[in-house]
Amino acid sequence: MITTWLVYLGVGSVAGLLAGLLGVGGGLIIVPMLSALFTWQQLPSPYILHLALGTSLATIVFTSLASVRAHHAHRAVNWSLFGRITPGIVSGTLFGSWLAAQLSTPFLKLFFVVFTFYVAAQMILDIKPKPTRQLPGFMGCSLAGGAIGFISSLVGIGGGSMSVPFLSWCNVKMHNAIGTSAAIGFPIALSGSMGYLLNGLSARGLPAHSAGFIYLPALIGIAAASFCTAPLGARLAHRLPVSRLKKIFALVLLVIGMKMLSELKGW
Repeated sequence: MITTWLVYLGVGSVAGLLAGLLGVGGGLIIVPMLSALFTWQQLPSPYILHLALGTSLATIVFTSLASVRAHHAHRAVNWSLFGRITPGIVSGTLFGSWLAAQLSTPFLKLFFVVFTFYVAAQMILDIKPKPTRQLPGFMGCSLAGGAIGFISSLVGIGGGSMSVPFLSWCNVKMHNAIGTSAAIGFPIALSGSMGYLLNGLSARGLPAHSAGFIYLPALIGIAAASFCTAPLGARLAHRLPVSRLKKIFALVLLVIGMKMLSELKGW
């Protein structure tokens, strides 16, 4: 049991650092790590990825709070934009978490793998949309937020891999795009984790210490560590060569994606 708690703390430390440093990445590390760990712990196989996704989003609630405080201190959060995009974020995330509860673990795993490859390609090729337009109004931001929230809930992330490119496309400076993305991650994580909790209440055979599709021991260990390391990552984002670090992280994502894809053989 001590080994399991140490792994939870280690995963949380890395996830928090990445979330603060890159504005993306926490959930993309947490989900596959928890999936492997839950398999090793012999949790019910039909719900392993549902538990990993729900627990990941629940931990990001705490990570995003710590990260956004640090970014706010650097005046990097556009709170007006946050208010316009949040209604769409919440509705899209709640719908996505409901849909995920109806889907099988293999399908969710395949969706996660495809998304992981997309993010890795985005980072390796340094794909950045040209800032060719201005931010849309309330309706446009809500629609964009709905799409970001929906996909984020299906892969258990805070949405930075989509919100940062969207904000950059809309002429938001990268410094502010990362900070605002960190803030957007909070309503994604909060509504997503609530969705996984409520939709998992009717599932039978969940392990002890679960709240719906949220596994509480993993939540406590990962959240405690990530809350401490997310502010450090946010501070380092203003000092380190983030573009080079993203390419290294992309290679890690490719390895993770290939590993999860190999587990789908025979599906």
